[in-house]
Parts: sequence; structure tokens; C-alpha cells
Amino acid sequence: MGFVTLMVVLFWLKTLVAYFVDFKLGLSDPFQFLILLLNPLATTILLFGLALYFKRARFFYPFLFLIDILNTLLLYINVIYFREFTDFMTVSTMLGYSKVDQGLSGSSLALTSPHDILYWLDLVVVLVLMATRRIYIDPRPLNKRVGLAVTSSALLLFTVNLTMGEMDRPQLLTRTFDRTYVVKYLGLDAFTVYDGIKSQHTSELRSHAKKSELSGILKYVHKNYAAPNKKLYGVAKGKNVIIIHLESFQQFLINKKINGQEVTPFLNKLYKSKSTYSFDNFFHEVGQGKTSDAETMLETGTYGLSQGSLFTQLGNDNTFQAAPAIFDQAGYSTAVFHGNVASFWNRSSTYKNLGYQYFFDASYYDTSGDKSLGYGLKDKLLFNDSVKYLQHLQQPFYVKYLTVTNHFPFTLDSEDSSFKTPNTGDKTVDNYFKTAHYLDQSIKEFYAYLKKSGLAKNSLVMIYGDHYGISNSSNKSLAKLLGVNPDDWNDYDNAQLQRVPLMFNMPGYKKGKVEHTYGGEIDVLPTLMHLMGMSTKKYIQFGTDLFSKAHNPVVAFRNRDWVSPEYTSIDGTVYSNKTQEEIHPTKQQQKLINAMQKHVNQGLSDSDSLNQKNLLRFYHPKGFKAVDPSDYNYSDGLQKEEKIEKKLGLKSTSLFSRNGDKSTQPFYKTDAPELGHKTTDSNRIKITNQDDTSGK
Repeated sequence: MGFVTLMVVLFWLKTLVAYFVDFKLGLSDPFQFLILLLNPLATTILLFGLALYFKRARFFYPFLFLIDILNTLLLYINVIYFREFTDFMTVSTMLGYSKVDQGLSGSSLALTSPHDILYWLDLVVVLVLMATRRIYIDPRPLNKRVGLAVTSSALLLFTVNLTMGEMDRPQLLTRTFDRTYVVKYLGLDAFTVYDGIKSQHTSELRSHAKKSELSGILKYVHKNYAAPNKKLYGVAKGKNVIIIHLESFQQFLINKKINGQEVTPFLNKLYKSKSTYSFDNFFHEVGQGKTSDAETMLETGTYGLSQGSLFTQLGNDNTFQAAPAIFDQAGYSTAVFHGNVASFWNRSSTYKNLGYQYFFDASYYDTSGDKSLGYGLKDKLLFNDSVKYLQHLQQPFYVKYLTVTNHFPFTLDSEDSSFKTPNTGDKTVDNYFKTAHYLDQSIKEFYAYLKKSGLAKNSLVMIYGDHYGISNSSNKSLAKLLGVNPDDWNDYDNAQLQRVPLMFNMPGYKKGKVEHTYGGEIDVLPTLMHLMGMSTKKYIQFGTDLFSKAHNPVVAFRNRDWVSPEYTSIDGTVYSNKTQEEIHPTKQQQKLINAMQKHVNQGLSDSDSLNQKNLLRFYHPKGFKAVDPSDYNYSDGLQKEEKIEKKLGLKSTSLFSRNGDKSTQPFYKTDAPELGHKTTDSNRIKITNQDDTSGK
């Protein structure tokens, strides 16, 4: 037992070396620190304790050493892998060693560090001590009860560990939005086992999948296809596409005033502009994958999964026929700008399979000090600091900005905003308006840059909210601000509050208006593609063009509830949108409701089947080239684009080249205090007057 204890303690210590020196696990409070200290012990005791089931010393010692060596090897290869990819190795990555080797070839030695000796030193020292008889081999046979006792204790400790992890991060294993979180809360061994189980389940589904299973899905998609509106088809053809992802931004923020001050004055103006098509009955449709689900629908035209995140569960090796690849093959440059780590939601892998050429994550920005909040770089800094990369992309381009400041728990430094919050008694609700106001200012500054740099006149800017910010548990506190009696608030109100903004803004366009069509995030991709003059008929997409006369206005929620212009169905209870009360349907109404429910159920089921079984590998749309993720390397920045600029010379279409090979960074004006600006009201007004030609 003394020898087992020694080996456990030594392995625990070198695991902590990896946690604090090599892995960036992002500890934010003492409770997480306590969990991190605890999590290597449970699985280490469990694994090393298996040796105690061997009665004889000649089996006990070699087995314990074998377990220690294998566990050390697992730890060390993750250390090397993390240094290169800022992520942990999945079971599928380990099994496909050729891909890992390709990614690390020529750099493995460069990825080593002098302190790596600590990962192997304990094994060498113990062997030397045993060889010199400083540690004696105990020949006495062991009682099996010892092994059972140690195993039971390890399982109990793991249960405590898991409970603490769930307390700090609810739905830790069901959402799995970042592999780093599983390692931080449960340890590397637990993550590997968990990932192996998931991989096995996925593998079984895919091994039995057949091409014939596509026929039913294609029948549903073709039946529900909506031809484009001829007046709007191709209205933005050839323009740049700039997507602004509004984190946790709900529709009720538009035109909302708090203490007499507009929460989002710039977005309000944009929302009502004649250059914008806006939608006031547009709903998010995310599940546990939240932001990643919104991206899944936006990029692929398929739904997120019923449990967990498609990005994290299937993003490593799924086949996609997604927007980035479609635009790339139409001659567009494609990129994502995001101030969080690349591994969050497994974006670093999934984006390659989607076909994104570039991904500018936190490693491309200065996120030190107060420049960053819990989920990454503040929005004003993201837009400002992305200019140096955006200006080198060849036009036309398809780019996406993922904002993060308006994210739960909605905390913001006092220097960043002087917006006066409401006083509902719920800090989450009160602060939500402050961070939303900050996001609005960020977009205003970015738009001023687009105009001054000349990008605005040749771009379509799509702005959308990804999911709710205020959860159902806080909606009664919010009700006071919406003019609703909290005591009257019910499930129907919760469903209606899932509206988020959607705007297609084309500077210079004069026919825009606010549309009242019912739709959801699944409808964005076909709508965008048709505006760009790209046919969607050959692709498998589960939404329909919001501008089409054949658009289906039934909006499916991930839990199979739904809303339509006439009815809302929540947990089987149907409400009339007109009376906002529960109804008892007539036979005619029930027939219509059943048809809507069938449509929702089939769409969600077919999408799940398509993604979980990776059926798109059997589908080859004419003219579309399958994505090869090995074509993309997100660590080389814009080297490829800069080489293109030099090669093309005067023919280069990048903003940098068109500005006489001069940076457009000076065009950007921001009042971000992190860059040395004071965020007083007078200073903000001064900057606003410089950028707003209306003089308001």
C-alpha cells in the first residue's frame, strides 16, 4: 500500500505540473482551483489500485509500472499536442495517428521543453531506488479486500469530484462545449474514457449507415424546398458578406429604453433603415449547444443535436457542405474573427471541416489584463484589432465576427460603460442592458470604419442574435420592464421571448423594410444564399428562404416545441397567438396542428440522422468539391493572403492594396479605455459626432 501511495502521489504531482505549466485551463475562482487539485486523484487511485488485485509481487510491481508508464504517456502526448493545437487529443485523433503525425511532423522536437524531464523522472528515480534496494519489494500476498476497498474509495472520490464539477458547470457532460472544461473538472483520464464512449457510439451509428438512408431525407428536403423571390434573388451578388453574431441578444432590446435612454440606439437606427431588411418574428432554435448550435444552422442549414453540441461531438470528422466552402468555391476568401480560445466549442477542428480558410482566435489578439472578460476579448477591441487581418483578405470575402461581451453573467468594467441600469432586484437582468449597450457601441464604431474604408458600399452585413440572454428562470424579473405582470407570466410568454434580431443590411439599398414573416435560424442560410444569387436547390438544407412565397412559417425548437403565426405548442399544450391563451382545438384545428408537429418532428429527426450517421459523405452535389480539412492551418495567419497580394500587385483586391499598400487601421476610431481612451459621456459624444454625418 505504501508503494501504491508513493506512485499515486508522484503521478498526481506531475499531472499538476501539466495543469499549471502546460495546459491553459482558465481557473477563475478558488473552487475551481480546489477541483483541479482533486481531479487527478480519483482516476489515478482507481487505475493504480488495479495492481492490488494481484496477490503475487512478481505480477503486482510490473503491472503497476505498466499502468504508470501508459498513463504518463497519455499525459505527455497531450502536453505535446496541446502546445501545437491548444487542445486535447481525442480517441479518434489517437486512432488516426497518421493525421496527428502529419500535424506534428518536423515540430515534435521543437515542442519539447526542459521541464518535460519531470514527466518521466519519477519512474527513473523509483526504478533506481528499487535496484539499489532503497525501496524493498514486499513479497507478502495481498488480500483482495484491499483492492476492493481502494476501488470503492476511488469511485466515491470520483462521485464527489463529478458533483463538484456539475455544481460549478451544470450539464458538464451533456453539453461538452469545450474539452478543456472536462479536463479541468474531471481530469485527463476521465476525459479520454468519456470521449472514447462517445466515439464508439458515433462509430457504431456510422458503421451501420447506408446511402439508401438519404432517400427519405432528400424526399423531405425537396418537398419543403422554397423557390427564391425573383425580385430579391441575387440583389447582393458579388458583394462581401460580413456576419455579425450578437451574443445572447434578444429582440426585445431593439427600440427598448431604460431610464429614458435607448439601450441600442445604433442598432435601432439600422433596424428601421431603408437599407435593411429586418425581421421581428425571427426565433433562435438552439439546444444545449447554444452558440455552436446557432453557428451550425447558420453555416450548414441543419439543426444542432438533441443533446450536446454538434461542433464538439461530430465536428472533428463530419462531412459538411457548408457556407464557407460554398462561398470559397465561388471565389470568396473566408475567415472568422473571435476573441476566445480556438478550442472552445471545438471550433479549431470544426471550422476546418466547414471550409473556413482562416480563423483568428484569441492567440491573434492581445487579451492581457482587462482587455478580456470571461469569454474572450471585449467587443470594441475585437472589431478594432481585427482590421489588421481583415484588410489583407482578397475581396469578395465571407467573414464572421463572434462577439462575446454580452454574455452571461453580463459583467463589464465601469470604465467601459456609463449606461444606467434598471433596478429589478435581479443583477443578471439589470446588467444585461449595460452589456447590450456596450455591444451596440462596438457595432457603431465598426460601421464607421466600414464607411470610411469604403467597404460598406460593397458589402452585405448580416446581423443576428444567436440565442436568449435572459433564461426562463429570470424572465419574471424581466417582465416588469416589458410591462407584464410577473404573476401572469407563463410558458407561452417564455416561448415568445425567444425572438432574436435578424437584419440584412446593404448600404446604399433603398427598398428595405421590417418583415413580419415567422422564421428561425435554420432559415438563414438559404435566405442569404438566394440574396447572393446562389442556388440552394442541390444542397440538403432544412430551412427555407424567408423571402419566398413558399416559405414554411413553422419554427421548430430543439425540444420539438414550435411556434407559428397562429399557434404556439409547448409541451403538448397549444396556445392561440391571438388570445395568448390555451386552446382546446376543434377537429379542423387539430388536423392542422398535427401536420405542423409532424413537420417539426421529421425535420429534426432527419437532421439528426444526417449528422450523426455522417450521411453527407454519400451525397455529392454537382459542382461542389468535398472539403479537405488538411488544407487549412490556422497557425500561419495571413501568410497565404500576403503572398497573393505581392503576386497580384496592382490587381490585388484586398483593402490594404486598394489603399495604396497602406494600413486602414487609422480609419478606425474607438473609445475603448483599454487603448488609453477615457469613456466619459462627453468623450463618447465627441466621437459619435465625428462618425455620424447626420450631426445628431
